[in-house]
Amino acid sequence: MGELKDKAKGIANEVAGNVKQASSDPKTRAEGRTQERKGEAQNLVGKVKGALGDKI
Repeated sequence: MGELKDKAKGIANEVAGNVKQASSDPKTRAEGRTQERKGEAQNLVGKVKGALGDKI
C-alpha cells in the first residue's frame, strides 16, 4: 500500500511543481522546480517499494 501512496504524492508534487514553473515570478519558478524534483523522488521511492514488495 505504501507504494501507491508514495506514487500518488509524487505525482501531486510534480503537477504542483509544473504549475508553479509557469509563474512569472522567478522565486516561484525555482520553488516549482524544487517541488517537481521532490515529486520525482517520491515516485521513485514508490517504484522501489513496489519492486521490493513493501518490505522496506
